[in-house]
Formats: sequence, C-alpha cells, structure tokens
Amino acid sequence: MVKNAEMRLAVDIGGLHMKNPVTTASGTFGFGVEFEDFVDLNKLGAITVKGTTLKPRAGNKGQRVVETPSGILNCVGLENPGVEVFLNETLPKLKKYDTSIIVNIDGDSAEEYGELAEMLDVDGVAAIELNISCPNVKCGGLAFGTDPKQAAEVVKAARARTHKTIITKLSPNVTDITEIARAAEDAGSDAVSLINTLLGMKIDIERQCPVLGNVTGGLSGPAVRPVAVRMVYQVAQAVKIPIIGMGGITCWQDAMEFFLAGASAVAVGTANFQNPALTGQLCDGILGYLDAHHIDKLSDIVGKALPGGKL
Repeated sequence: MVKNAEMRLAVDIGGLHMKNPVTTASGTFGFGVEFEDFVDLNKLGAITVKGTTLKPRAGNKGQRVVETPSGILNCVGLENPGVEVFLNETLPKLKKYDTSIIVNIDGDSAEEYGELAEMLDVDGVAAIELNISCPNVKCGGLAFGTDPKQAAEVVKAARARTHKTIITKLSPNVTDITEIARAAEDAGSDAVSLINTLLGMKIDIERQCPVLGNVTGGLSGPAVRPVAVRMVYQVAQAVKIPIIGMGGITCWQDAMEFFLAGASAVAVGTANFQNPALTGQLCDGILGYLDAHHIDKLSDIVGKALPGGKL
C-alpha cells in the first residue's frame, strides 16, 4: 500500500502534473486569489482561472445570473480584464502558491487562440485550457466547439505557438461529443475537459419575457451532473488522452462518479458559490474511499465503470 497521500492522489494530465486531482472550473473561482480567505490554495491540484481574452471584455448586458432548480443559468459573457492584465498583475500573485495554474482562454478566431497561447507560454503558467464551448458569446465560443473542423483549427493554432499542456474544453451542446473530442486529440490537444454548460433559458411569467439579458444562458450545477457523467463515459472510450470531468460536483461522492466514468481529474464549478471551501475538502473524501476499498492510488480506479473495467 502506498502510504503518502500525495503519491496516492497525484495525476498526470497530458504532461501537467497535479499533486491531487482537484481543480476549479473556469468562471466559478475568479482568478483564484479571490478565494484565498476560504481555501488553502496550496492544497489544490491546480487552479483554473477565469476565461481570458486578448482584449478586455465587459461581458453581456442585463441580468446575467438566475437560480434554477438544482443549478444556475448564467450569461456573464466572459467578462475579464484581458491577457495583459492577467500577465502583469494576476499571475505574479498566483505564483506564490504551490499549485499549477491553468489559464482558460477564448478567442474570436483560431488565430487569436494562437496569439493568446504564445503570450501565455511563460513561467508560472502550467497549462492552457481552450474554451471552445462558451454558449454566451456572439463570436467564437460555442461555434468552435460544435464543429470538429473548427475545433481542430483552434487546437492546431494554439499547439503551434505554445509548449504548454493544452486542454480543450468541450461543449455538451452537440449531437455527438465524441466527434469533437477525437478532432481535438487528432489536432494535438494533450487532454480534454468536459462539460461546459448546457444551453437553457428562463422566462418571467409576469413580465412575459426572458429573464436573462442574453435571452439564453448556460445551465450548471447538480442538474447537469448525470449528463456530464454520461459524456465523460462516452469520451473516455473514444480518445486516449486524459479527461478532466466537471458538471455539478458538490461532494466527494460526485467526484468518484467521474473517476469511475474515466476522468483522471475533476473540476468544481457552481458549488464554489455555495461552499467556497469545497475544493479543499474533496481530497479527504477521495482518500477515505480509496482506504475503504483497499485501493493504493486513484489512478487504479479511473475508468473502472467502463466496459472491460478500466481504461
């Protein structure tokens, strides 16, 4: 039995070393430093920061978040100060923490993804997550994530201009998510992460109009977890690269579902708003599960629920 907890939980995500399998879902944890009063950021396997674009972005107008049964709808629209501010002001603050930094990026064209990837090919950035699946922006975003050819173009553009680990974030708003996953893998992505939010909407029955300023938004939270687990299960059988699973994780038991479905790591999203300390608490539960089932290390159970029992 491997005794060291860090050795038991350590994972490799396409060259990205994570001392444990828990990271944050982009857009739900700010740039990490906003949560330092609630979580010991040194305990996280990685911090995945808010979506970052080439130029500052104000986001969408009107109401941008609404609660739904077992989740939330949002149409924030990638509000962020731009990559220059991230590099000059945020990254230096993050470097003091003993954890890997994954930067989620979004562009209006494949060329923009390439330019961002090159700018972020710097010390302190461990990996780049390509957001080709945001449903709340007019240009790029979901359009890239629903077409295998366009998804591949984005990955190739980034791959050509960075040495960092590339993780492609996939959309559930497709007929067959495995097609997009294969396209990303073939184009050079080192890993995939899934799922982003499901497209949804809410209508105010008194005002008789959509609630969100963007009309539609992305649904996240526990309501989407069964969909996310199913898609991880499908993608795990379609690609050889590692998977970061996410979608409605609220406790370590939820995380275990994703590991058994084939994910090597997990990201916590909407639950951060309800329990800001959750990311720091998951590993204890995961270790307890391994002990209870007499399992040496987490990697031994990744994909155990797949046909044949393991990846």
